[in-house]
Amino acid sequence: MSRKSKPPVALYSALADTTRCRILEILKVAPTPVHVLTEAFSISRPAISRHLRVLKSAGLVAEVKKGRENVYAFRPAKLDAARNWLEAIRSSDLSTGEVVEDAPAPVIEAAPVVVVEPVPAAPKTTRASRKKPVVIAEKPAIEPTPTPQAPSASQMGFDF
Repeated sequence: MSRKSKPPVALYSALADTTRCRILEILKVAPTPVHVLTEAFSISRPAISRHLRVLKSAGLVAEVKKGRENVYAFRPAKLDAARNWLEAIRSSDLSTGEVVEDAPAPVIEAAPVVVVEPVPAAPKTTRASRKKPVVIAEKPAIEPTPTPQAPSASQMGFDF
């Protein structure tokens, strides 16, 4: 694998859905027609077809037309690119080729918890209370201190 290989994003995107992963588990056993795959799920046949289209575009399944049926087969060799990339990223720095030791995970401290007391509801009015004005002193609202927010995905340069 070359040092400048790109991560197999299409494979990971295809594998990021539980339905598509389950489809691959079924196809691992044997090539299967779409109508049989549909029976294994509680979603519609068009939805299964959309999932199969994603898997096909990632190269994880092959489609063979047999008469009126579309039979899909799992292509496990296509996972090699993902496995190789993960091994390369796990064992070395792709830009320098240097081996990176297992570093401890960074410690992320939780933001402090702010407790805000609820404001009591206004008392119900009765006929007697309507005759005389009742003045209720309200507590001033407690402003919660702003908690630091983690940067959103769009702030980090990711496009989800």
